[in-house]
Amino acid sequence: MKNLKLKFLIFVIFYTLYAIRYTLFAFAQDANKLVALSKQIIEAKSNDEANPIFKELTELYIKENKYNDFVDFLGSLAKQKNTLEAAVNYYIAYSRYLQLKYLEEVQNWDEYFSQGNNYRDQITASLQKAIDSTTAKDALHINSRLLLWQFHKGQQDVFSEQALSDLLNSVLEYSKEAKEVKPIKEAADKLLVYGEKGKSKELYKIYVSKIVTSDIKDVELNTIALGSYNEGNLDLAEEIYDVYIERIQKSLAKEKLTPLLIDIAKLFYYNDERPSDALYAEKIFKKIEEVGTKEAFDEELIYLRAFNLEKAKEYPKAKDIYLDLVQRYPQTPHRGEADFKEGIIYTYILRDIKTGKSYFEKLALSANLEPVEESAQKETPSPQVISSLYQLGLLSQWEGDLVKAKEYYDKLVEEAKDGFAETVTKALERLKEIQEAKPLEYNLKTFLDVSLKDEYTTLDTSKLDLRARPYKTKRDAEVSINSTPYIAQSGCLQVELQYLWSGHLGKVLPSSDAPSLNTTYMYPGTKEINLVVVSPTGVIDRNIDLVDVY
Repeated sequence: MKNLKLKFLIFVIFYTLYAIRYTLFAFAQDANKLVALSKQIIEAKSNDEANPIFKELTELYIKENKYNDFVDFLGSLAKQKNTLEAAVNYYIAYSRYLQLKYLEEVQNWDEYFSQGNNYRDQITASLQKAIDSTTAKDALHINSRLLLWQFHKGQQDVFSEQALSDLLNSVLEYSKEAKEVKPIKEAADKLLVYGEKGKSKELYKIYVSKIVTSDIKDVELNTIALGSYNEGNLDLAEEIYDVYIERIQKSLAKEKLTPLLIDIAKLFYYNDERPSDALYAEKIFKKIEEVGTKEAFDEELIYLRAFNLEKAKEYPKAKDIYLDLVQRYPQTPHRGEADFKEGIIYTYILRDIKTGKSYFEKLALSANLEPVEESAQKETPSPQVISSLYQLGLLSQWEGDLVKAKEYYDKLVEEAKDGFAETVTKALERLKEIQEAKPLEYNLKTFLDVSLKDEYTTLDTSKLDLRARPYKTKRDAEVSINSTPYIAQSGCLQVELQYLWSGHLGKVLPSSDAPSLNTTYMYPGTKEINLVVVSPTGVIDRNIDLVDVY
């Protein structure tokens, strides 16, 4: 036992000495690097040459949160070499800017309130000096303008708008002769982060135009576009891909061009697990159609296009592509899903109840198919068959044909057996309404009225956005459903809205004041989520969304 304790003690001492040695070595390494970088800065012949060295030096100080030490160092550096005055002023401002953010993050309110105003004054004064001592031809000028705007934007003061205007004008002037395009992209990136999407796109266009005029090769352009996509910067990726596509359309034969376009479309089509832009993907799908004709679309690509349009809420176009899918590939495994969605779109989006019911009836008929051999077990119906029987019962009940409605609901319960409990429960609720001579549940009836009655034809879902995420989900996985009604401003009074949810909502029954919900589903299939939003003056709009559970 004593030997064991002695060995453990020796191990602890050894490990501690090793850790101390490693820490001292790390400090020594940083100290040596500081000396080397300081020497390189002093030897630099211009601000542009010194800038990357300043950045590396800044990282060494900032990672230890030694902001004051860095500012002191910069002050002493300026005395040794006045030609670096602009860079020194910029990095003093940058250091103070980061210091204020750090003090907020760690909640060091003593220093924040005692020195905060001094730091803010130092930021604006130092940046103004950097701006005055440079021109719009200098990258440091753009960086200084950008940081000054970020500062005023963060302060939400009256100088923010002018700082933004000055930044944009400076970038435009800089871009005329700029050889280094990175400052343009950095400015655009920051504008995007701060919510200035329109201004950001303007600068991205300038950035892309500068890249294109630099004799860059197509393959390099594609690499930059893909890199922007992987960074999550879809705006920039799309700007670059537009130029790339325009180029390769002129230089490549159809058989080589089409696969490249397909790869780009697959990059942007709607996907729950990565950045996507469904409308941009459809733009590329159209180009594929123009270049390669419809033969370029195989079964899976047609499905991806239809699903992508559906998630872009381009329902009429999605309906056409789903129809094309089942016509060209009658045995596609997506047949049931496509037919059911056709029925939903015709009925509740296009207000064509007759055509919509024809799709539900086609699916419902498949429940009557018996196996060839008498001894064989009857196949379990698909989720779309069960959902179609429910939709047929629901529409018959709404139309007042209660006998027909009861037949569909009874058929549903019979076919479902011990499965599809969510839909069976709804069918039993509807049967109870029929048996007790009660009207349809209020929220559901309101949705059907607003979707199908002629008096509501002006409501086209444009005043109500309804989105679920994810759209393809596993059973018992959480699904988030959010709505955004668009209503006219009413001064300072907040309008009280009612959210009338219906359809397949999973395990959650939201209240009428809930604009969103999180839910889960027990059984597979396409789940329709219905919503009508009502204000004190009447119905604002209705919308429907579809979630696929597998």
